[in-house]
Amino acid sequence: MNKLQRCRAPIYEMLEQYRIMGNRSYHVPGHKNGKAYDGVEGAGFLDEVMKYDVTEISGTDDLHHPEGVIKEAQELAADCFGAEESFFLVGGSTAGNLALILTACPEPGMLMILQRNVHKSVIHGLMLAGVRAVFLEPLIDPLSGLAVAPSAEAVKAALAAYPEAVAVLVTMPNYYGMGSDLAPLARICHDSGVPLLVDEAHGAHYGQHPALPAGALACGADGVVQSTHKMLTAMTMGAMLHVQGPRLDRALLRQRLAMVQSSSPSYPMMASLDLARRLLHSRGKDAFTAGLAAVDVLKRGLAELPRYGQVQPAEPLHPNTPPDSMAAYVTQDPFKVVIYDATGVLSGFELQRRLEAKGCVPEMSDDRHVVLLFSLGSRAEDAEQLLLALREIDSDQPSESPHTLSKPDARNISTWNNFDSLQISEPVSFSLKPVLASEIESIDLECSVGRVAAEMVIPYPPGIPILYPGEVITNQIQRRLAGLAKGGAKFQACADPVLQRIEVYNIQKGGEA
Repeated sequence: MNKLQRCRAPIYEMLEQYRIMGNRSYHVPGHKNGKAYDGVEGAGFLDEVMKYDVTEISGTDDLHHPEGVIKEAQELAADCFGAEESFFLVGGSTAGNLALILTACPEPGMLMILQRNVHKSVIHGLMLAGVRAVFLEPLIDPLSGLAVAPSAEAVKAALAAYPEAVAVLVTMPNYYGMGSDLAPLARICHDSGVPLLVDEAHGAHYGQHPALPAGALACGADGVVQSTHKMLTAMTMGAMLHVQGPRLDRALLRQRLAMVQSSSPSYPMMASLDLARRLLHSRGKDAFTAGLAAVDVLKRGLAELPRYGQVQPAEPLHPNTPPDSMAAYVTQDPFKVVIYDATGVLSGFELQRRLEAKGCVPEMSDDRHVVLLFSLGSRAEDAEQLLLALREIDSDQPSESPHTLSKPDARNISTWNNFDSLQISEPVSFSLKPVLASEIESIDLECSVGRVAAEMVIPYPPGIPILYPGEVITNQIQRRLAGLAKGGAKFQACADPVLQRIEVYNIQKGGEA
């Protein structure tokens, strides 16, 4: 495509023209371009939005059968993001994850390999498709204790153990902006004849600037879901699904997308996706200049505040490490600055609370870390305001010891990846059938070996499921859970947050292996 084409925003331009024409509406939506609010209590800021809130009429095209402006906008997106074909999503990355899984696993009972630390939308996709899932443990960054993605070795071993697998799905980057090299995973998947699917919700901007890590498509992934609203500039819920190669049935994918997305998609949202893409196409890497400069201001300021440590990849011990030797954590999104109180006085949750009290709202926190999210919309004054707040917090809350780097809680690391062999689960069957109270019982954790879990068990931090419903509790898993519980870990998604007891399927249901 030429430069003139790339500077277009077909959907946005169509909506502007629609408003200028001023045609009378004899169709939905019922607010009639906002006129329903004339003379009564107004719609406030939504009044302007409603003037552009159209539906599928002549000239506006149809998301589920695009032939006009939506088709052109999606073709421009594919050109921008390096895909063979791109699809606009009006239900966030959730819709893309569901559609990918339903496409890769068109029949119940098919087997998919994926990492444990996946978004809940992936779990919902497994349920909808009736997938038999083989879970791989993520590699853990030893310095922070945070989970990234499975190793290439684990993916290769799982594909060898389960040759009937139809796809592999991983998440990259994680919520903290941490990642590893996806290229070895793509090669391994393709050697086995299966697609690599990537939930790249937090990496829509990857590959768009030399300072950013390479995107999943450039690494060889076959299907990639991106939340364009997260790290780029679309409205919330605006996302994209990108595909390349012959390993995904495109016709089936379109049908699955029509199943999981509204038949009345938001045109303002699609226009925002169009504008987000145009911003990259028209400005290129310059779109990120101000945002990266803001991050630089923050990092230079943090260097003068020894109280706050940062999560960063460690330097490789051996410069000539083979590329297929996949380290847990080798790439970091520069727009996600992950800090912590190096004295150990303030937890991540408390540090977030104090920042919010000073008007600085972080993206998220855990027991130790706070994630500060910048983007191409950030400016130097944002970083300066944040540094001022951090200085005030340092003054308000004296440390109990000199400013020395405290180590992560060893409990979160040493008991996480403590298996002697590659951590590959037995197949876990997912379905939409609800668990009935009559089918389960609560037993002591120490008596659970050989039983089938009836609940999900997630130690937090780091927030990665160790057990899914339908998974057999092995000796290794039981020892692992008991060790975490004894160490004082808290658990989510299960009935007993300290995990003295666990819910399993009863014997009548077949809850004993």
